[in-house]
Amino acid sequence: MDNAPVRFILRGMEDIRDVLIIGGGLNGSALALALAQAGLSVAIVDRLANDIRADAAFDGRSYALAHASKRLLDAIGIWRGLADRTQPILQIKVTDGRAGEGPSPFVLEFDHAEIEEGPMGFMVEDRHLRRALMAAMADTPAIEQFSGLDVAGHAVDAAEAAVTLGDGSTVRARMLVGADGQHSPTARRAGIGRMGWAYGQTALVCAIDHSRPHNGCAHQFFMPPGPLAILPLPENRSSIVWTEADAEAARIQALDDAGYLDALRPRVGEFLGQIGLAGIRMTYPLTLSLAHRFAAPRVALLGDAAHRVHPIAGQGLNAGLKDVGALAEVLAIAHRRGEDIGRLDVLERYQRWRRFDTAALALATDGFNRLFSNDNALLRLGRDLGMGVVNSLPGLRRGLIREAAGLTGDLPRLLQGRPI
Repeated sequence: MDNAPVRFILRGMEDIRDVLIIGGGLNGSALALALAQAGLSVAIVDRLANDIRADAAFDGRSYALAHASKRLLDAIGIWRGLADRTQPILQIKVTDGRAGEGPSPFVLEFDHAEIEEGPMGFMVEDRHLRRALMAAMADTPAIEQFSGLDVAGHAVDAAEAAVTLGDGSTVRARMLVGADGQHSPTARRAGIGRMGWAYGQTALVCAIDHSRPHNGCAHQFFMPPGPLAILPLPENRSSIVWTEADAEAARIQALDDAGYLDALRPRVGEFLGQIGLAGIRMTYPLTLSLAHRFAAPRVALLGDAAHRVHPIAGQGLNAGLKDVGALAEVLAIAHRRGEDIGRLDVLERYQRWRRFDTAALALATDGFNRLFSNDNALLRLGRDLGMGVVNSLPGLRRGLIREAAGLTGDLPRLLQGRPI
């Protein structure tokens, strides 16, 4: 299949869509499905051709989906076909220590049996989740896809937004959603600035196979350069998200596979038995980035375009799916009331719903990273004692489990498993 621009268009080009989503990643695709099922007409534009995005090697990451995120995927109709490719997270163990020395004796343990809803979350690989979303969009007549086309610019007025594509054509909609990443051109064109900083850390990401079972247990091992997450995948495989200082990460990534595994083994330890690489190796620079606003006239920001946080708690995609649920609900209700869904006062309802939560998440992940990514003896003692205290208090531990599972706060209906 070639990479020429592809269009799946079921309307005349002169029509005005309700919503035009710029960015066909996971969040943009999920929003398109949610809105289409709520009765809105949707167009989605992505600069990459569909065959590139559907390639299994496109992105080697895996995601820890919170229980509430699973509910959303179920509500928009893709979980049933995805479930047998996911791994339930039954336990989480949090430890502190140094590579090659093993963890400290203070272990913070969470077990899914402490909540009534079931597993705390589910691990799913990007290649499976992305393909499931793409297949569902292709089967949804209310979604028009513009694939392999850049967005050259957009303009808004009192009635609509007009987007100029790279081939010179124009698509019109009542409002735009920027789901185009942390450097969002949509946000820049809308005059929305952002704050943030680089951590000087890089995440090394890979999957491994191992000779011993993981038993559905996720591990977070805090080391001085940054955390190491060992996350269970189906069968005897695990996803590794391994944080190092930028220069050290570049050195390790440049090693051959044997050298890479030699560097990884003392960090993982021996509890999984023999390990080997099971797929591609990738790196991602770690940053914090928060848009000053999530809404402007006829424009809303979603996912990384609105906020990008440290992966220390594995909440990046979950926060994006909360955005999906909140924005879909705001737009669907306004549409049914006959309101102009692109008006700023409508879009500010979404901003009010999500702004505080994402700012709190950004501050929390930033604080945890600074607290744990160091080798200060007093801080190490304090955090180890703190983990021991939390582990001894069932009520507090249960509250943290529910928070990690996404079951607290003002949840959008889709994240409750309810239709909009």
